[in-house]
Amino acid sequence: MDERRTLRVSEAVREEIAELIGFELKDPRLVDVDVTEVHVSPDGRHANIRVALRGGERQQREALEALEHARHFLRRELGSRLTLRHVPDLHFQQDRNPDVAGRIDFLIKRAKKSRGRTENQP
Repeated sequence: MDERRTLRVSEAVREEIAELIGFELKDPRLVDVDVTEVHVSPDGRHANIRVALRGGERQQREALEALEHARHFLRRELGSRLTLRHVPDLHFQQDRNPDVAGRIDFLIKRAKKSRGRTENQP
Protein backbone atom coordinates (compact mmCIF):
# COMPACT_ATOMS: atom_id res chain seq x y z
CA MET A 1 0.00 0.00 0.00
CA ASP A 2 1.44 3.40 -0.86
CA GLU A 3 1.90 6.05 1.81
CA ARG A 4 -1.08 8.21 0.82
CA ARG A 5 -3.43 5.23 0.87
CA THR A 6 -2.06 4.15 4.24
CA LEU A 7 -2.80 7.61 5.63
CA ARG A 8 -6.34 7.59 4.18
CA VAL A 9 -7.03 4.13 5.58
CA SER A 10 -5.61 5.16 8.97
CA GLU A 11 -7.91 8.17 9.10
CA ALA A 12 -10.94 6.13 8.02
CA VAL A 13 -10.19 3.52 10.69
CA ARG A 14 -9.76 6.27 13.30
CA GLU A 15 -13.13 7.80 12.44
CA GLU A 16 -14.96 4.48 12.48
CA ILE A 17 -13.34 3.26 15.71
CA ALA A 18 -14.13 6.56 17.43
CA GLU A 19 -17.75 6.31 16.30
CA LEU A 20 -18.02 2.67 17.36
CA ILE A 21 -16.55 3.33 20.81
CA GLY A 22 -18.61 6.45 21.32
CA PHE A 23 -21.99 5.24 20.09
CA GLU A 24 -22.11 1.46 19.63
CA LEU A 25 -20.36 0.06 22.69
CA LYS A 26 -22.40 0.17 25.88
CA ASP A 27 -19.55 -0.66 28.27
CA PRO A 28 -19.47 1.95 31.08
CA ARG A 29 -15.69 1.57 31.35
CA LEU A 30 -15.34 3.23 27.92
CA VAL A 31 -17.08 6.51 28.74
CA ASP A 32 -13.82 8.49 29.03
CA VAL A 33 -12.03 7.06 25.97
CA ASP A 34 -11.05 9.19 22.97
CA VAL A 35 -9.28 7.84 19.89
CA THR A 36 -6.39 10.21 19.17
CA GLU A 37 -4.59 8.54 16.27
CA VAL A 38 -4.35 5.35 14.26
CA HIS A 39 -1.37 3.99 12.36
CA VAL A 40 -2.13 1.21 9.89
CA SER A 41 0.86 -0.85 8.80
CA PRO A 42 1.86 -0.59 5.12
CA ASP A 43 0.52 -4.09 4.43
CA GLY A 44 -2.79 -3.19 6.08
CA ARG A 45 -2.78 -6.11 8.50
CA HIS A 46 -2.19 -4.24 11.78
CA ALA A 47 -3.55 -1.02 13.22
CA ASN A 48 -1.98 0.60 16.27
CA ILE A 49 -4.68 2.69 17.92
CA ARG A 50 -3.74 5.34 20.46
CA VAL A 51 -6.44 6.30 22.91
CA ALA A 52 -6.62 9.09 25.47
CA LEU A 53 -7.91 7.78 28.79
CA ARG A 54 -9.19 9.97 31.59
CA GLY A 55 -9.61 9.02 35.19
CA GLY A 56 -7.38 7.33 37.70
CA GLU A 57 -4.92 4.54 37.11
CA ARG A 58 -7.54 1.90 37.86
CA GLN A 59 -10.11 3.37 35.42
CA GLN A 60 -7.46 3.63 32.70
CA ARG A 61 -6.45 0.00 33.17
CA GLU A 62 -10.09 -1.11 33.09
CA ALA A 63 -10.73 0.92 29.94
CA LEU A 64 -7.78 -0.73 28.16
CA GLU A 65 -9.05 -4.14 29.26
CA ALA A 66 -12.51 -3.29 27.91
CA LEU A 67 -11.01 -2.23 24.57
CA GLU A 68 -9.03 -5.46 24.35
CA HIS A 69 -12.18 -7.41 25.13
CA ALA A 70 -14.14 -5.55 22.42
CA ARG A 71 -11.45 -5.63 19.71
CA HIS A 72 -12.93 -8.61 17.85
CA PHE A 73 -16.33 -6.89 17.72
CA LEU A 74 -14.68 -3.66 16.57
CA ARG A 75 -12.70 -5.48 13.87
CA ARG A 76 -15.83 -7.22 12.58
CA GLU A 77 -17.71 -3.91 12.48
CA LEU A 78 -14.79 -2.27 10.62
CA GLY A 79 -14.97 -5.04 8.04
CA SER A 80 -18.65 -4.38 7.44
CA ARG A 81 -18.26 -0.59 7.28
CA LEU A 82 -15.06 -0.20 5.25
CA THR A 83 -14.18 -1.88 1.99
CA LEU A 84 -10.67 -3.11 2.71
CA ARG A 85 -8.77 -6.05 1.32
CA HIS A 86 -7.52 -6.90 4.81
CA VAL A 87 -9.26 -5.76 7.96
CA PRO A 88 -6.39 -4.92 10.30
CA ASP A 89 -5.82 -6.52 13.67
CA LEU A 90 -6.42 -3.88 16.32
CA HIS A 91 -3.79 -3.06 18.94
CA PHE A 92 -4.71 -0.47 21.58
CA GLN A 93 -2.17 1.72 23.37
CA GLN A 94 -2.61 4.53 25.83
CA ASP A 95 -1.65 7.92 24.45
CA ARG A 96 0.41 9.62 27.16
CA ASN A 97 0.25 13.11 25.57
CA PRO A 98 -3.03 13.26 23.62
CA ASP A 99 -3.17 17.04 23.34
CA VAL A 100 0.36 17.37 21.97
CA ALA A 101 -0.17 14.86 19.14
CA GLY A 102 -3.48 16.38 18.14
CA ARG A 103 -2.03 19.89 18.09
CA ILE A 104 0.94 18.81 15.95
CA ASP A 105 -1.35 17.05 13.45
CA PHE A 106 -3.57 20.14 13.28
CA LEU A 107 -0.58 22.40 12.60
CA ILE A 108 0.81 20.09 9.91
CA LYS A 109 -2.56 19.88 8.12
CA ARG A 110 -2.97 23.66 8.29
CA ALA A 111 0.55 24.19 6.91
CA LYS A 112 -0.10 21.78 4.02
CA LYS A 113 -3.36 23.52 3.13
CA SER A 114 -1.83 27.00 3.19
CA ARG A 115 1.20 25.84 1.20
CA GLY A 116 -1.07 24.37 -1.48
CA ARG A 117 -2.98 27.66 -1.82
CA THR A 118 0.11 29.81 -2.23
CA GLU A 119 1.68 27.50 -4.84
CA ASN A 120 -1.40 27.55 -7.07
CA GLN A 121 -1.89 31.31 -6.97
CA PRO A 122 0.06 33.51 -9.43
